[in-house]
Amino acid sequence: MALAVDQPRSPSRPAVGCGIDLYWLPLGAGGRSVRLNGRVYEAVAAGLARRHPRDLYHSALIVHLPEGDYAIEMGPVARGDREERGVVAEGPVGSRWLRSFRVFRYEVRCRRNGVIPDVEEAVASPQRLTSDPATARRVLELVRTVGTPVWGRDECRTGDMWNSNSLTSWLAASVGLDVDAIAPPAGGRAPGWDAGIVVARRAGAAGNDVER
Repeated sequence: MALAVDQPRSPSRPAVGCGIDLYWLPLGAGGRSVRLNGRVYEAVAAGLARRHPRDLYHSALIVHLPEGDYAIEMGPVARGDREERGVVAEGPVGSRWLRSFRVFRYEVRCRRNGVIPDVEEAVASPQRLTSDPATARRVLELVRTVGTPVWGRDECRTGDMWNSNSLTSWLAASVGLDVDAIAPPAGGRAPGWDAGIVVARRAGAAGNDVER
């Protein structure tokens, strides 16, 4: 299915009809320490690649269906009721040896009527990826089967780390959207994006839904 990216709307403007909207959020939105760490990481990465540093972004999705809107995102494991947060998967951060500690785990959430934290800071968003109800519903099915590689590591040997962008690109590629036509805001970079695409294409070639 071909990708149809509409013109970005204001994050506070509701979508019309069924479909999938992509949001690009500056890394560390709402948190100074994460933003600072991201800048340090990008400065080092840019130096090694002999290029200028870029703005870093992470992504999240809102799936619109007649019965409601679903927020799909990856983030640190939070306290409280997992079901209420819509947690569908949980994985390790940095190392599998540390996953017994909550601060070293991430969770994948798919929450009906959920919201994306700091969505008002999103840039060039939302971007409509598709208005097809069947594709939107397929994303809701697939997110519950996503693998949980170690966050921040290239455990799947894709040449890129696994993170929130990997989740987004994996879902988009798995339902047949043209992921090569999706890009972060001008001048920005989305680490992890390629990892999700590679994993999805491997699974497609092998006839599987997910690589764990």
